[in-house]
Amino acid sequence: MAGAIIENMSTKKLVIVGVTLLIFQVLSFLVGGLIAPSPTSAVHYLATKCVDNRKHHQRTKWFMPWGPNQCDKIRDFDEAMGKMIEANDIVFAVHVPLPNKEMSPWFQFMLLILQFDIAFRLVNQIEAGAVVTIDVGLAYRDDTLSEWTEMAHSTEQRRLSCNFTTPKTPENEGRHYECDLLPFMEVGSVAHKYYLINIRLPVNDRKKINVGIGEIKDIRLVGIHQNGGFTKVWFAMKTFLTPSILIIMIWYWRRITLMTRPPVLLEKPSPGTREEPSLPASLKRCLVQNARAKWQDSPCGPGQVIFALGISMTFINIPVEWFSVGFNWTWMLLFGDIRQGVFYAMLLSFWIIFCGEHLMDQTERNRFSVYWKQVVPIVFGSFCLFIFDMCERGVQLKNPFYSIWASDVGTELAPKMAFIIVAGICACLYFLFLCFMVFQVFRNISGKQSSLPAMSKARRLHYEGLIFRFKFLMLVTLACAAMTVIFFIISQTPFLCSAGQRVDGGRRRERLSACDREALQACKLCTEQRRLGSELRCPVSVNEGHWHWGDYTVQVNSAFFTGIYGMWNLYVFTIMFLYAPSHKRYGDEQSNGDLGVNSGEDIQLTTTITHVDGPTEIYKMAGKEAQE
Repeated sequence: MAGAIIENMSTKKLVIVGVTLLIFQVLSFLVGGLIAPSPTSAVHYLATKCVDNRKHHQRTKWFMPWGPNQCDKIRDFDEAMGKMIEANDIVFAVHVPLPNKEMSPWFQFMLLILQFDIAFRLVNQIEAGAVVTIDVGLAYRDDTLSEWTEMAHSTEQRRLSCNFTTPKTPENEGRHYECDLLPFMEVGSVAHKYYLINIRLPVNDRKKINVGIGEIKDIRLVGIHQNGGFTKVWFAMKTFLTPSILIIMIWYWRRITLMTRPPVLLEKPSPGTREEPSLPASLKRCLVQNARAKWQDSPCGPGQVIFALGISMTFINIPVEWFSVGFNWTWMLLFGDIRQGVFYAMLLSFWIIFCGEHLMDQTERNRFSVYWKQVVPIVFGSFCLFIFDMCERGVQLKNPFYSIWASDVGTELAPKMAFIIVAGICACLYFLFLCFMVFQVFRNISGKQSSLPAMSKARRLHYEGLIFRFKFLMLVTLACAAMTVIFFIISQTPFLCSAGQRVDGGRRRERLSACDREALQACKLCTEQRRLGSELRCPVSVNEGHWHWGDYTVQVNSAFFTGIYGMWNLYVFTIMFLYAPSHKRYGDEQSNGDLGVNSGEDIQLTTTITHVDGPTEIYKMAGKEAQE
């Protein structure tokens, strides 16, 4: 019989293929860890307080915080009160980037996070549920001499969430509240060199606008963008991996179309199957039961399922991001999320079908309707994420200052991280369910192994080899699923700043490795004096998302991104290669000395299916219920 490559390829060749794939997997991690810089960078900006002396405030004027045309500035609000300057005449100006620097299309996106410095005053405290109204404008230009061109303007509201940790007494007046970071702006393309942000806090006592928000001292912004060096490495990986998946996908589909039967859901057997007298009774009944299945009940087969997985991988691989360097495509973030969502849905559905088709405790198979209970939640969850993405990124195409986290519902969800928690729980439940399915497959296969001693030595060794290969592939699948779930949870975490720092509630949390802590205790150095990896002479140290290993610096975050991306491609490549129909016969492989027996006996032992394009043997062994 022909079967699949996973069962007909010699062990030596499979080991070579596995080692080669492992080398590529290690390289994908090393590319991100040693070559690429950190995925993102964070830049802190302090808004300059400019004074608008015009009687009628017009949006056509832009206030520059520095340079030859800089605005009239004040140091603080005490100075403004001394000069009789009203709050409505103050404009907070921020220039992106900092002086003597330029933005680049290689940065891909620009995310700004807002933080207020609010001082405590007994007569002007922050009221419960206080909302700040912001009149904000965004402009751009590509040289230092051109006039500013308006890019967006909007009036937004942000709900304050601040705590005052000390007693509210006169002695503590002037101390600052601890306020949560607020989403401010996000653009999906950095097509211009310079950006200017003007922020106004209009006050209207009659309409209760910006009343009860405390005494705002300063406005700070944290700008986050993708590093250009990481973008180039990422694009290079996409460009390299796209043709490899395309080639294996075309090769795989050609193998499928050369079969004399239509492809089915993870290899449904051909109607031409017949029983093998030398097989155990349980396997005989399994083959007979499979042979009675009707072709019309299988609307789509394994070729289509695996091929669809390859298409989804190609969809996410195609490096259309190259065009974003030369064109102002602000929709690239939304398009990238859609591509990743399609791949997630296809990959998670494939794993369910892949494991389910090898369960022997099923009364039916080879039909998608059997898996609707498992696939529908995946599709529904992906659709919900798509709607959520459209509600935010879709609106941001017109208004970059919009944020769903600033809405009433989003404000309740954001501090509690409810959305992230729900997504993480769902991902973990999926992984546990997948582990349960794999456990069932292993248990059923182990139960059937009791019939192997009745076979001849050659056939027993053959089936034991197939079972080992299949179990190993299932464990690899579980490992890929675990890494994917971890990646999904991490990628959904908001405010993931550069160098692996996560800003949470205005505080920066740094993690020290065990080596760092021991070195600090041994050297009796305080935190402010430490220099990780240098003065402490720690052979391996972790600090802000990178490892210092001697003279080498390993970017952990970059390695994780490129490693997971490479893992997906290698896994899809492996599935399409190993499950492609083989042109070799089992007897031919044995004649090469795999089992050390003569080819005549091998041919006799492998005539379980007369049809050359029949199902794989491991599929039959781990197949539909065999009634004992």
